[in-house]
Amino acid sequence: MMIRTRFAPSPTGYLHIGGVRTALFSWAYARKNNGVFVLRIEDTDLERSTPESVKAILDGMHWVGLDYDEGPFYQTHRFDRYKEVIQQLLASGHAYHCYCSKDELEAMRAEQEARGDKPRYDRRWRPEAGKTLPAIPEGVQPVVRFKTPLAGAVAWDDAVKGRIEISNEELDDLIIARPDGSPTYNFCVVVDDWDMQITHVIRGDDHVNNTPRQINILQALNAPLPVYGHLPMILNEDGQKMSKRRDAVSVVDYADKGILPEALLNYLARLGWGHGDDEFFSMEQFVEWFSLEAVSPSASRFNHEKFMWLNAQHIKAADNGRLAELIAPRLAAANVDTASGPAIGDVLALVKERVQDLNALALEVDYFYKKREAAAADVEKHLAGDAVERMGRFADRLAALEAWTAESIHELFKPFCADEGIKMGQLGMPLRVLVCGTTQTPSVDAVLALIGKDEVLRRIRG
Repeated sequence: MMIRTRFAPSPTGYLHIGGVRTALFSWAYARKNNGVFVLRIEDTDLERSTPESVKAILDGMHWVGLDYDEGPFYQTHRFDRYKEVIQQLLASGHAYHCYCSKDELEAMRAEQEARGDKPRYDRRWRPEAGKTLPAIPEGVQPVVRFKTPLAGAVAWDDAVKGRIEISNEELDDLIIARPDGSPTYNFCVVVDDWDMQITHVIRGDDHVNNTPRQINILQALNAPLPVYGHLPMILNEDGQKMSKRRDAVSVVDYADKGILPEALLNYLARLGWGHGDDEFFSMEQFVEWFSLEAVSPSASRFNHEKFMWLNAQHIKAADNGRLAELIAPRLAAANVDTASGPAIGDVLALVKERVQDLNALALEVDYFYKKREAAAADVEKHLAGDAVERMGRFADRLAALEAWTAESIHELFKPFCADEGIKMGQLGMPLRVLVCGTTQTPSVDAVLALIGKDEVLRRIRG
């Protein structure tokens, strides 16, 4: 059997990291089993679905690097197929027309709540042997409801949560087509999974309650049942459901914050899944190790500190040429031109171990090409008294160097400090402020060597 998984987001907003984690696990399961990963856009909510949201999903999938084998398929392109299957269910007696008005349904709900009953449709339009249905009202467009079995239970062995069983008595007669004939979410999903031969439905556990309804429809259609695996929720550090108001949840947010896509995937993989004590790994390793059996059924908390540590590890491991491309727009926005000055690859090799995100990396790079305006507090602290004149004397020694290397610059430090009667900090800090405009740099000898002799002397001497 060819394994076929799918990721099926609704285009009603941004691509959520919970969605990315679902896509990642579905993608990895297909890749692990030499299967097919399908992207499906569930855009039947015509009022809320937008082209901008579709683009955000497609751009987000591209950014994180989750390549799909088929799709994107759009539900709005399949309405004729849904109507065909609805007619099939009506003809087989597994669905029926319901003419209840909105007012009738609200009155029904109010009566049930007044009695302390669970609100649900009372099945007044459901055809049964020996039952007389109400007269069809004029001018009312009916909905189509699925004829849920009245007895028994729906049970499945969830690939993540284990055995789940829900009584049919807990289920309503689901509306599968609205008065205008448009199909509803739970029905479209069933037809799509059937037609696309999806073997494993891996999705968030907020869909657990949808599963028995969808299984009942599949069984009415004599369609094969996929394996269901419901992934636990991702919580924030306070143990609450992540929300856009409090947390960074959109893929775009993480891209803007300077996160590498492989770091985001690496961290999301560890939320609810593990391989021993391994924390830092590639997607190739993840696919090799992945199994649904290793997915925890419990919710996971997003730990920002660990996430940023992991992003730092991926930055350290990244190719310098790629990093240069990634920070180029950030440098351009700050009017930093890397065309003249040290080779950007050499600069990145020196500074990338000091940062946790690409925004910080761009800031570490900029002073190699353009002196920053030093903070007033740094000037006051490190360039007071005779510090500026002392730096001029040190510039004279730098100017006399024949070989401009980190080693030759370093060899000047001790004798100069001895001659001036100062400690290394009284040389290094003023030097950083004058040359770089900041006190936070890598080894100052290596920094000076890369910036270049003429530019260093120009910055010191003003």
